[in-house]
Amino acid sequence: MTTRAGFIALIGEPNAGKSTLLNRMVGAKVSIVTHKVQTTRTRIRGVAMEGDAQLVFVDTPGLFKPRRRLDRAMVAAAWGGAADADVVVLMIEAHRGITEGVERILEGLEEIGQGRKVALAINKIDKVQSEVLLALTSDLNARYPFSETFMISAEKGYGVEDLRKWLAAELPESPWLYPEDQIADLPLRMIAAEMTREKLTLRLHQELPYQLTVETENWEERKDGSAKIDQIIYVMRDGHKGIVLGKKGETIKAVSQAARAELEEFLDRKIHLFLQVKVRPNWLEESERYSEMGLDFKDGNA
Repeated sequence: MTTRAGFIALIGEPNAGKSTLLNRMVGAKVSIVTHKVQTTRTRIRGVAMEGDAQLVFVDTPGLFKPRRRLDRAMVAAAWGGAADADVVVLMIEAHRGITEGVERILEGLEEIGQGRKVALAINKIDKVQSEVLLALTSDLNARYPFSETFMISAEKGYGVEDLRKWLAAELPESPWLYPEDQIADLPLRMIAAEMTREKLTLRLHQELPYQLTVETENWEERKDGSAKIDQIIYVMRDGHKGIVLGKKGETIKAVSQAARAELEEFLDRKIHLFLQVKVRPNWLEESERYSEMGLDFKDGNA
């Protein structure tokens, strides 16, 4: 039997639907999905099987114009993920079309796309009329020689199977890179932290989603098969700590319950989750925080 395996980088602007597509391809929730932009900070690898092929997805941070150190490190990680991949998939939102950000990504592809196949996936196709889709497809293919174009809805699943089959056929012949039943190569500590951060992001709305980070400080396996997980939520100001805790601790309690429930479903066992909130005014400038997120601190240099 000839097996295939390789890395597939999903790139695009923030909120293009990369995490949703990754989760649908893999069939499990391995990437944080919220309505907020820039929520994926690390290059999460999800692993999917398609026939004799193993598809290893690199879900890169969204590509955008960086302003802060963290932004620059995220953008460097995104292009780095694309440069390391066998196949690149550019995701574009059908209803937003060719934005200034998409223009910048197309320019970047001139270099990164050399020597590898680049597919175009136009996402959220249910939001536009067919003639708009055809015009957008034509325009994009005139600007870059995409190997193939797919019309998809990552959320509803339209076109995803066709894309997965095409990707499987394009990967190089290779032994599988991961055990067949493994769906992500992120350490569980990091996946657990991401799940808690997602719940905070959803709960806090516009208040401070990008000014906090979550780290799993301790993971203790218990004899009864359960696990005790201690996490720290780092915020930048005392006022932020009050927002995260909420009135009479209601916010942190709700976040803890939601994160624990999702972790228990994901790990299929009982979890004891304990959250602490600490103020660290300069966490955005601390190299250890970047290492925890799988980013390179040096990439954030201006």
